[in-house]
Amino acid sequence: MIKAKTKIHKFRKTTPDVQTDVKAPLVEALEKFYKNPMMQFHIPGHTGGRAAYKPFKKLVGSNALLLDTTDEFDNLGTLHPATGPIKEAQELAAKAFGAQRTFFLLGGSTLGNLTMAMCQSKKGKKVIVNRNCHRSILTGMIISGAEPVWILPEKLEEWSLWGEIEPCEIEKALQENDDVAMVWITNPTYEGVVSDIKAIADICKKYNVPLIVDEAHGCLWNFNKNLPLSSLHLGADAVVHSLHKTGGSMSQSSMLHITEGSKFDADEIERTLQLLQTTSPSMLLMASLDAARANLESKKGKRQLSRAVQYARYVRKKLSKIDGVNVLESGEHFDRDITKIFISVDGLSGKRLESILEIDFDIEVESASDVGVLLLINIGNTKQEIQYLVNSIEKIAKSNYSDIYYIEKRKHMPMLTPQIVMNPREAYYSEKETVEKEKTIGRISAEVIAECPPGISILLPGELITEAHLPYLNEYKCIEVIKNK
Repeated sequence: MIKAKTKIHKFRKTTPDVQTDVKAPLVEALEKFYKNPMMQFHIPGHTGGRAAYKPFKKLVGSNALLLDTTDEFDNLGTLHPATGPIKEAQELAAKAFGAQRTFFLLGGSTLGNLTMAMCQSKKGKKVIVNRNCHRSILTGMIISGAEPVWILPEKLEEWSLWGEIEPCEIEKALQENDDVAMVWITNPTYEGVVSDIKAIADICKKYNVPLIVDEAHGCLWNFNKNLPLSSLHLGADAVVHSLHKTGGSMSQSSMLHITEGSKFDADEIERTLQLLQTTSPSMLLMASLDAARANLESKKGKRQLSRAVQYARYVRKKLSKIDGVNVLESGEHFDRDITKIFISVDGLSGKRLESILEIDFDIEVESASDVGVLLLINIGNTKQEIQYLVNSIEKIAKSNYSDIYYIEKRKHMPMLTPQIVMNPREAYYSEKETVEKEKTIGRISAEVIAECPPGISILLPGELITEAHLPYLNEYKCIEVIKNK
């Protein structure tokens, strides 16, 4: 077995950079707050870090705790309704992404999806949604009581992955179903497969039905011409972006965009956000959104993204030339985000490959499935890291690693056609009982089972449990099902 342990910190640049070609009002307001401290007789209770647990304070740094404040204090503005630097930061974000209105989300893209569900997917109304949607969309429909109409994307059988959504399937569903509140699709897929949003949006306009796109993994697209075109410019009415995933903001921070000419009422959406969003929003998280947007618009940020695209092309080219390494590329009917690289190595499951990379090479990948692993080429990756990644995978492909630890293979990507026999909300709130997994076949699920990443449901409330589900449930001993059904 090859040992290639390398201290990753050798690849990190620590020299601070000053960016003055863009404006970041929230960052500037926090800086002013930091330089002009006041006595605090308000939340948070750690009082600028003085009451924090010392090992934690040492770990995260005193500045992080000094800046951990919320809105309403120190002239930082308010989130709902948006005022001051927060309002200005959201307006700059809307301009950068090309939206009519942009809202900062402090509960990830999940919060944006829940908001849209509460606003638009009323009880009893139908929502056309793809089978590989994120669990937060299911949660939204449980809250609202909407009826999902499932669209099955194409399957990339060789890769055991969901592919693109065919526009004709959207039109067929609209023809067959009355009282559709909206069409809600995911683009790109977790692995970077891109659907024809323009064609889907045109169909939605033809039937006068709004289109929401969960574009959580596509927040970089508006800032580089070599990436796909964002749904914001292709006819969607609302778009959700996870800036924390690839855009550079802190974890848990995202954005919800309402597009120009949208069928949605932005004021209604803000009122719904106020119901769901915390009343003590973190200024650090909001400032990180402001900073991420500013960075992507800056000269430095554009260079970072351009390099990431170049690195992604390099990795794809190099890996495709290594015997035994396979790289997912665009297909006949779909495009892909070049920075998301899904690979497999002959003779190894994805989970085994993930384990080798982590244990023997100090490399953590985004995720692993039955077949392969997903690599994200991020705006912060260095040339040395990219070269080390390629060399490591080449060493693995040329070595005699076995898959002995994964003989009993577990399926990781649910590729199932749901048999929905009850409304998800009705099922979720029904009387439940917990049953051993093997005895649930033929019963109706009362819970959402979806592992993150990627958050695609294995089971949802109201779905009939079949034997086909069992390989995806190896880690579950018991399942909640509806009592007496």
